[in-house]
Amino acid sequence: MKAIIIEDEPLSVAELRNTLAEVAPHIEVVATAQSVAEAVEIVSRVDHDLIFMDIHLGDGNGFDIFRRTEINVPVIFITAYDTYAMKAFENKGIDYLLKPFGREDLKRAIDKLGLLAGGSIATAEPEIPKAPTYQERFLVQMGARMRSVAVDEIAYFMADGKYLHLITHDGKDYILDRTLAELAERLDPKRFFRINRRFIISFDAIREMIRYSGSRIKVLLSPAPADGDEALVSTDRVQEFRQWLNR
Repeated sequence: MKAIIIEDEPLSVAELRNTLAEVAPHIEVVATAQSVAEAVEIVSRVDHDLIFMDIHLGDGNGFDIFRRTEINVPVIFITAYDTYAMKAFENKGIDYLLKPFGREDLKRAIDKLGLLAGGSIATAEPEIPKAPTYQERFLVQMGARMRSVAVDEIAYFMADGKYLHLITHDGKDYILDRTLAELAERLDPKRFFRINRRFIISFDAIREMIRYSGSRIKVLLSPAPADGDEALVSTDRVQEFRQWLNR
């Protein structure tokens, strides 16, 4: 089974490749595209059986690809936005995965295609996904005491070596026994965004944004991180960060 990935974030492409290797090793990624123009060229040239497609691309909307070339294979849409489900199923969509998704979500999408079980793709029935559930509170410990912190109280999460800090809007600092990757799957992407390998920030914690070197963005947070740590949006996440702010 040959697949094409249409996604403008290299990190997301790498994560999808790795997850596919775990849950569906028989699916070979034969090509990737980062833009509408590149996708149109690759889809028409490269032999493939399946497409994984993000909807928001650097030069336009993923649905533009359908208007510019013929697509005759199933498409699994992967996006951070839940407003395009019906349109996706009208455009060869077999499943619609909301970011952040886990291994089991991807496996279920492929199982539904009948790929893992050896079934027929033509008989797969698309389903409108249920609204995802996100974590609402985090249990933290302070010595012998414990407290449940609501997500409304959280300004951002910051990784510092082997520790992960939960910082509240009133400046309290708690240690969590988790990783940023684990948190990304549990947080509402409309409220929180992972700007780099160290920070997941809430929209309400953004005090100001400043253009940095190149196309990068420096985010001034409230409260400010201890020890003068800078919250810089990594280069490969700038485009999605802008879309997150402009939704």
